[in-house]
Amino acid sequence: MEKIKMNVPLVEMDGDEMTRIIWEYIKEILLQPYIELKTEYYDLGLQKRNETDDQITIDAALATKKYGVAVKCATITPNAQRVEEYNLKEMWKSPNGTIRAILDGTVFRAPVLVEGIKPLVTTWKKPITIARHAYGDIYRNVEYRVEGPGKAELVYTDKIGKETRQTIFDFPGKGVLMGMHNLDSSIESFARACFNYALDVKQDLWFSTKDTISKQYDHTFKDIFQEIYDQEYKEKFEGAKLEYFYTLIDDAVARVIRSEGGYIWACKNYDGDVMSDMVATAFGSLAMMTSVLVSPEGYYEYEAAHGTVTRHYYKHLQGEETSTNPIATIFAWTGALRKRGELDGLEDLVMFADQLDKASLQTIEAGIMTKDLALISELPHKQSVTTEAFLHAIKKTLDGTRSV
Repeated sequence: MEKIKMNVPLVEMDGDEMTRIIWEYIKEILLQPYIELKTEYYDLGLQKRNETDDQITIDAALATKKYGVAVKCATITPNAQRVEEYNLKEMWKSPNGTIRAILDGTVFRAPVLVEGIKPLVTTWKKPITIARHAYGDIYRNVEYRVEGPGKAELVYTDKIGKETRQTIFDFPGKGVLMGMHNLDSSIESFARACFNYALDVKQDLWFSTKDTISKQYDHTFKDIFQEIYDQEYKEKFEGAKLEYFYTLIDDAVARVIRSEGGYIWACKNYDGDVMSDMVATAFGSLAMMTSVLVSPEGYYEYEAAHGTVTRHYYKHLQGEETSTNPIATIFAWTGALRKRGELDGLEDLVMFADQLDKASLQTIEAGIMTKDLALISELPHKQSVTTEAFLHAIKKTLDGTRSV
């Protein structure tokens, strides 16, 4: 069959460690045989970020604004150990956080359900989508190490030079400080993205913070959501027979565990980071979680929700075969290709993305899967294979689908 042609490139953001290896496998085995892949490539591997003083991350985000659709591999956010391991100039910030700040979007993450793998939470029957605010909070924090006794203050200076001061804490000795911020405009974008998404997929929307403790910061989130809902979305939700409600984050966790799923759970940045991993793991595997960043301007960035699989990477470097689950990375690619096809009117590209998604799940349901899934699958006959063997099995399934 003739290869599918693309008119406008995707922004391709390469990553680190084992996911970087899998990235090339997916392109070679599942994409390039079928598509004349057109991308604008950015290497967001940690070494290249260090070489460019992280400018390449900013460039990739700006390219996403230019072309509208991006696909991103998992990347390392360095800690002190990584600084030493990679001989870094400094402890570079999370590339995901940098990209999200530039695009000012909301991250929607949902588990991929497949026959034979039941959620660990027995009440869950439908997917739970986590809507994660993608700006500010701890991901753009400022930190300070207190070395001795002293007073820490929160100081705000307005445009005419007037200072407002508030004591944070009188330190009797050593400690740590952290300053966080957010913007009303970003919270408003987050709220509208969540309400619009709920209407699009026809699911209830839950939102949770801890406003009883954080009476200014978290309460602002709560108030903005409620005001926008009342003024812009209440009638639409009622007409669609959908529910929006707010509750405290700890109550939300209890409700989620008791629920059957089938709704969107909107969370602040850090809460969404943690809860999306919890939901993914409880549904089966972190490698079975889709993730897309949607900005108010209509930019889309698809990525795998998991990390770089460091342990498997070190085995790979020693020449050992690994069985690393590539589903989340495959779905990042298919999500981006599908959106590119939708925006550009390329029906064959949209169809290919759908076929590859289906072939991936059919391969698992046929009993061929990576080790992480084989350990939890309830299928009577299953085979644990290496990553490359799994990708070739998906290709075989895909070829059978496309020849029908």
